[in-house]
Amino acid sequence: MDIMEIVTSILICIWVFIPAMVPNSTAVICGGGTPVDFGKTLKGKRILGDGKTWRGLIGGTLSGVILGLLMIGLSSLFGSTDYWGFGPFWDNVGILFCLSFGALFGDMLGSFIKRRLDIGRGKKAPLLDQYDFVFGSFLITTIFYPNWVYSTFIAGTNWIGLIVMLVLVWFIHRSVSILGYKMGLKNEPW
Repeated sequence: MDIMEIVTSILICIWVFIPAMVPNSTAVICGGGTPVDFGKTLKGKRILGDGKTWRGLIGGTLSGVILGLLMIGLSSLFGSTDYWGFGPFWDNVGILFCLSFGALFGDMLGSFIKRRLDIGRGKKAPLLDQYDFVFGSFLITTIFYPNWVYSTFIAGTNWIGLIVMLVLVWFIHRSVSILGYKMGLKNEPW
């Protein structure tokens, strides 16, 4: 294994996953309004809760896509033909949508699971709180772009980049949550 190949794998895994890291924070800022579950219940419990709104879902998804398009634009300024890991342009628009929407889908799935386990809104659910958006992002993107997910995160030495990115996600999530709490955007620091 060449050290430069490993470093490149790590940087690409982190770079291409940035559009999945942004939507949850943006959803908090854009949120409010009509809940995605329209206030419906399942077996006497809210399906998702008031914290998952259509404005947050749309705003969060768009933020990840727009940021990703800006990243692609930046990479093209440097002459990159694969847009620093995103691949052909029209495919990467779909990939950006899947990463961004998938992050919010994963967050909603985490909320759904927490409701079923009687974990109230804002209560801690270790690992689920930090990785639900990662799972959702990978799930949705793998359904529509399995070859891209494999070649970007698993093939060759890219699995090392994936592991480093997953560890880094925990630290980023924790830092952003604390910052959001201190800014008054979140009710709890997790």
